[in-house]
Amino acid sequence: MNTKPILIITGEPFSIFSEIFFKTIKNYKFKKKIVLIGSLNLLKKQNKFLGFNNVFNQINSDFNFSDLKKNAINVINVELKTTKTFAKISKKSKNFIKICFDIALNLLLKKKVSGVINGPISKVNFLSKNIFGVTEYFAKLTHVNNYAMLIYNKDLSVSPITTHIPINNVSKSLKKKNIINQTLLIKKFFKNYFNKDAKIAITGLNPHCESRLKNNEELIIIKPAIKYLKKVCKYIDGPLSADSLFMKKNIKKYDVVIGMYHDQVLTPFKSLYNFNAINITLGLPFIRISPDHGTNEHMAGKNISNPESLYHAINFFDKR
Repeated sequence: MNTKPILIITGEPFSIFSEIFFKTIKNYKFKKKIVLIGSLNLLKKQNKFLGFNNVFNQINSDFNFSDLKKNAINVINVELKTTKTFAKISKKSKNFIKICFDIALNLLLKKKVSGVINGPISKVNFLSKNIFGVTEYFAKLTHVNNYAMLIYNKDLSVSPITTHIPINNVSKSLKKKNIINQTLLIKKFFKNYFNKDAKIAITGLNPHCESRLKNNEELIIIKPAIKYLKKVCKYIDGPLSADSLFMKKNIKKYDVVIGMYHDQVLTPFKSLYNFNAINITLGLPFIRISPDHGTNEHMAGKNISNPESLYHAINFFDKR
């Protein structure tokens, strides 16, 4: 088993992440050590405010394995000027978060850690207009063009071809090569990590995969992509209508559903699995995972957030 520590970026400092992290390490025991990148002073404040009694161990970004303590939270400290324990989320955190990601990327490229989990960030406050999510942010940092967002559960995973873009941009953003490349990335991931030939379903875009337009997306983009994929993949079905695909008798046939846009597959998936899922970025030089939730500013500091998704994220690395 890989004994390198698991790296976690706290993300937005005033989100629910510290709460779910404290709950996770209290309720579950992990084999691997964990390294957290964030504000040590703020974490201590939030730890006390939320009623936890964790011990912290400050380490440097060039740490050795022997520097890590088993019964303490190992923290690479990034300074954050704040007098509040939980504050309104704003652009004031932007530079702090960027430094956290930069430190993480350096450790990842040096292969000092097993992989990275990032806490949620405010896309509006942190990301530029042409970067739609942390998936795309990491892809830009690592100069990767072929990547995929996989929302993973051991029984079913989903992956949207287009991610966090306006719905009126979906059609013009669909490309045959993107469907092919993303499907092959997912196929490779399942083979490498689970020694499994994933059974993959690909949705259409239009209701019932139909359109009265001659040049509809199914005809000119999706079907040609699937035709090619059938030549190189063992289990590929599609295009399938998303309105009936997620019915129990249909969905049990598949390991992965690849959809054309975010809510087409994320809405039914979350209805089925709630927090029992993690967001994995495929195609990077390392595995990046985030819990499947946002900053949830309205719940921050209230001690009512569900830590299940973070548990599954850490557990994914802990088993390998």
